[in-house]
Amino acid sequence: MNISIVTVGKLKEKYLKQGIEEYLKRLSAYAKVEIIEVADEKAPEELSESEMLQVKQKEGERILAKISADAHVIALAINGKMQSSEELAETIDKLATYGKSKIAFVIGGSLGLSEEVIKRSNEQLSFSKMTFPHQLMRLILVEQIYRAYRINRGEPYHK
Repeated sequence: MNISIVTVGKLKEKYLKQGIEEYLKRLSAYAKVEIIEVADEKAPEELSESEMLQVKQKEGERILAKISADAHVIALAINGKMQSSEELAETIDKLATYGKSKIAFVIGGSLGLSEEVIKRSNEQLSFSKMTFPHQLMRLILVEQIYRAYRINRGEPYHK
């Protein structure tokens, strides 16, 4: 299984990098996982509705350029479907069973995802009704992917 995490912006925080690196190392026993960063669009703090759309559209174009045509795309979106860890594990297992060897998880920038990225996605996943920094979502996501593989293999994991 090839899993890519396409995400907006550079990760600066050392503690997040260390956590992500640890889970990527653990995941290497189960799947090939890569993180693909696309540049975030520079924008002033106060934006009009149309300026926000432009920012999301430009970031969306960069995201879509990094997703292969045959990938099953799961967009992280606050309005997406909430799943338990077991349900995410089942989703990943079903994709592998039905011959989908490429999964692309997408994490948008601070303004979220463009309509084009949402349309390209096969499903939208929400981790919570709460808002999390997109950099922190990387760590949460890789941990949940690791947990999913442990669940699918029947291996013990902290509850």
